[in-house]
Amino acid sequence: MLYTSTRNKTLRVEASEAITRGISEDGGLFVPVEIPKLSMQDIQDMIPMSYIERAKKVLSLYLTDFTPEEIDYCVSGAYAEGKFDSDKVAPLVTLDEKAEVLELFRGPTCAFKDMALQLLPYLLTTASKKAAPDKQIVILVATSGDTGKAALEGFKDVPGTRILVFYPRDGVSPMQKLQMVTQEGANVGVCAIEGNFDDAQSGVKKIFTDKAVGAKLAENGLMFSSANSINWGRLVPQIVYYCSAYADMLEKGNLQPGEAMDIVVPTGNFGNILAAYYAKLMGVPVGKLICASNANNVLTDFLTTGTYDRNRTFFTTMSPSMDILISSNLERLLFHLSGEDDAAVRDWMGKLAETGVYTVSDEVFAQIKENFDAGCADDATVSGVIRKTYEEDGYLSDTHTGVAITVYRDYIAKHGDETPTVIAATASPYKFSKSVLAAVLGETPDLDEFDMAGALQEKTGVKIPAPLSNLKDKTVRFTTTCPVDGMEQQVYDMLGI
Repeated sequence: MLYTSTRNKTLRVEASEAITRGISEDGGLFVPVEIPKLSMQDIQDMIPMSYIERAKKVLSLYLTDFTPEEIDYCVSGAYAEGKFDSDKVAPLVTLDEKAEVLELFRGPTCAFKDMALQLLPYLLTTASKKAAPDKQIVILVATSGDTGKAALEGFKDVPGTRILVFYPRDGVSPMQKLQMVTQEGANVGVCAIEGNFDDAQSGVKKIFTDKAVGAKLAENGLMFSSANSINWGRLVPQIVYYCSAYADMLEKGNLQPGEAMDIVVPTGNFGNILAAYYAKLMGVPVGKLICASNANNVLTDFLTTGTYDRNRTFFTTMSPSMDILISSNLERLLFHLSGEDDAAVRDWMGKLAETGVYTVSDEVFAQIKENFDAGCADDATVSGVIRKTYEEDGYLSDTHTGVAITVYRDYIAKHGDETPTVIAATASPYKFSKSVLAAVLGETPDLDEFDMAGALQEKTGVKIPAPLSNLKDKTVRFTTTCPVDGMEQQVYDMLGI
């Protein structure tokens, strides 16, 4: 299995190099040259397997320069007993007669990013021994909330690595911020920026691809890699849980072999739903991929019109991990749908950088319409759905999953689609206690973050996850804020070079 760049399809690298480098030198993203296939028998064979066994089966198809022993080491370490508070790792929980919630937040930071970021440090350290044996890896991360903490937790004190995280000062929840600024570990650094997530992401990509910065790191025995979903090593573990979900749907009797399931994903950077698309390309019977957005509905507009336009008002919402106007992983989808037309991808990404707008071809848009549907919802609507879902279905969701449930309900009302559906649940409701408690009560109590969490637990009976309740007594370690144009210097300062 070889990988190429979305902006230079003549490039060929192995998985270990793609994971170590994170992003191609041309600014493109690494994608597999061919998509491996799973037969229906392969998927049925997964039914009695543990999540670890399922992950090894899927990952071995993509990471062909990793030995079976290396894959076993990586997967067994990532999903070892005790790391996730469910034996299933990513369990299905029934929402209604047609929909199951795929709970992806049972890991140590209570967000779906753990599904990949518990595995990535194992993949990256194993890969770097092959691709860059003499370098210390510097993980550079931009986060809209959850990736930062999950990456920090995954990479803390991992030998041969440093990890630096930038987050928007006013663009994360209090609980998300507290998780990051109290992070333990000798190899970690955290800094807020004066801007939004798109500013942080653009700043990180600029630093990443600046040859002068790369040269300065190389002089000090360092090289960059990424824990954002631009890194294939972040994306490939996410494919696993959609394959696993289909096996679980078969086991529960919600599907017959070969019958399609729809998938609803709340998404901002397009990585989570793209993983579901890769599962579909592999042979998992997936009907519609339904993209759920909040008020920052750039993806909804793109998937329904074929024009991507980031020139719009940016909203700070109660689902901050989706407060994104530049969806990086869309580039991978466009590469595949265009027939690997790297020139077209370069043109579209160039227009996005220069003008903020591009329109795909009619042929590409036709494929988008065939595979995807999309919807969006504002905070007030989502709050009502969170409350109604709790009262009528007995399910307490976080704000991002609330967006997905809202869009799912709208999709059913519009299309009457009876296809069994999996809804990706991306975070614990306690990461957003204020918004969820206000939704459930219909009012916002004058309480601090931890008292709100306690009130939510008392009201619903849903237990506060230990990783969040334990934050109350942790010491704040990181207090620095920098302007966007100061990020490069901040990287040098955090690295001490």
